[in-house]
Amino acid sequence: MTLSADHRTTRGPRVIAARHRAGRLDLLLATVVAAMALLAAVAPALAADPSPASSGIASPGASAAPSEGAPIAPAPVAGATAGAASAPCPLPNPAPTAEPGQSPRPLNLCPAVLNAADPLSVVAWLFTPIFQAIFLVMALLYNVFGDIGIAIITLTILLRILLVPVFRKQIVSQRRMQVLQPELRAIQTKYKGNRAKISEEQMRLYRERGINPAAGCLPALLQLVLLIPMYQVIAQGVSAPDISSMLQVFGTPVLDVACQDPGNPAVPCIRPTIPWLDWITPAPGGLDAHLPEILVMVIPGLFGLSVLALISALLQLVQTRMMAQPNTSNDPQIRTQQRIFLILPLFSLFYGWILPSGLFLYWITTTIFSIVQQYLISGWGGLFPLFGWTPRFAVDHVPRFPIAAPPLPANGPGQEISTTRRTSSERAAGTIRPARSKNRTNRRGRRR
Repeated sequence: MTLSADHRTTRGPRVIAARHRAGRLDLLLATVVAAMALLAAVAPALAADPSPASSGIASPGASAAPSEGAPIAPAPVAGATAGAASAPCPLPNPAPTAEPGQSPRPLNLCPAVLNAADPLSVVAWLFTPIFQAIFLVMALLYNVFGDIGIAIITLTILLRILLVPVFRKQIVSQRRMQVLQPELRAIQTKYKGNRAKISEEQMRLYRERGINPAAGCLPALLQLVLLIPMYQVIAQGVSAPDISSMLQVFGTPVLDVACQDPGNPAVPCIRPTIPWLDWITPAPGGLDAHLPEILVMVIPGLFGLSVLALISALLQLVQTRMMAQPNTSNDPQIRTQQRIFLILPLFSLFYGWILPSGLFLYWITTTIFSIVQQYLISGWGGLFPLFGWTPRFAVDHVPRFPIAAPPLPANGPGQEISTTRRTSSERAAGTIRPARSKNRTNRRGRRR
């Protein structure tokens, strides 16, 4: 089978563009997997035992029970700040034990102890200020609302409001890069086979249009920086019977939280249940925020289905489709990209039966916030058509805060990839032939 010259010319840039998209998708998948792996690796260190017999790893987790013969710190008798002056990191007395089939025993919150010989201890120590700041705000919101679920949702909204400018830059940069796709394909066509020149011209085009291709990395990094402390705040801060050490800054108490059962080391200070989510679980009092929520165990010990994880996956599916480029021309490359984006939300289903339900409540809230922000800035994106159906409200929809087109260079449109001006190195190497004169005839193939 022989391909025509036009088909070979158009096929090369498509292959190059597909490879670039595949590379970005591989990087995104690797980032998600790395975030989950780092969370699983750091969590044991953050929950390590800071007792003298341990290796010195301590963090915003909790202290373990004292060994025999060790001095026992007095238990708090009033609110969360009671006994903080005499015991900055009090130990539970008596030591609570876990019942069969229940969660591990609740542990008191303790600040991280730096151990330079242990990398995980260093990571835990670095995350402690972020953990304490998030925990103080959540404890303040818990005092206001008296519901840990509403406190988590409000905390998430406050964090996302602070990060609106950062995520807006990501959305604007991504949408402008989608607008530049025809010009990027033109560059790939003109410099076919010369990868260095293609990269150089693409970066020059980005600079001329004021686009930063790495603008999407900072929001992903911020999500990871916030995810690990938020996990610890929900998994350990909500279940701790004594939180006095994390309610003081430089030894000075800044907040007082009335514990639900002061002095009882087996009862968390903050009420961990969410009563308005009692329809998900038959547990008394409602859904427990610091424990995983499992609707049904599909594979015992390996995989369980979570309602919150399913809701989170569906919302992430909507968000990823809105971020994708609209396939108005039925481009097979865009269609393949949209199919690959369907894989990312599935990660939530696999971790739904492991991570605390409060963490999924945080993730659902931040995903909804991202969907709203995406809708206001760039509209529905590539969400529609959905199975061939496009609703009326999505036809010719104009966003509330539309993205301005990338600024054109000073020499006007159509000159971004002009190659009529040769550099000195190109003239010396003779890589570009001068244009032939119209009066000159080609003698190739003339019979003599």
